[in-house]
Amino acid sequence: MDPLFWPSETNRFRRFTPESLAAIEQRIATKKKEQVKVKERNKDQGVEEDKLTPQLDLKIFKTLPSLYGDIPAELVGEPLEDFDPYYSDHKTFMVINKRRTIFRFTATPALFIFGPFNPVRKKAIKILIHS
Repeated sequence: MDPLFWPSETNRFRRFTPESLAAIEQRIATKKKEQVKVKERNKDQGVEEDKLTPQLDLKIFKTLPSLYGDIPAELVGEPLEDFDPYYSDHKTFMVINKRRTIFRFTATPALFIFGPFNPVRKKAIKILIHS
């Protein structure tokens, strides 16, 4: 893909790390504080705020559009930070398989035991996304 046509920020394949999870949790806390302030201000006015919606081209089980570039081979099947702005304050991560199919998983502990970085859970995700 020619970098002259697409901005360099479109290549944002980054691994999902504990730091990524901490940043998401911080955004969630900040958003909750802002919502409380907005509710107090708009209590009497009844103003509706604009809600962000998921991008249609980044839905689960859809193929990753070529706009986002080629996924590096070492990141295929690995947990990645979600680049859909809708999920920036949701505890989720995405995994893309060899066929560029998008899968989303929650970052909350599975079965209240297996966190998103647990080796057992990582193996289960690899099995689930295998084509």
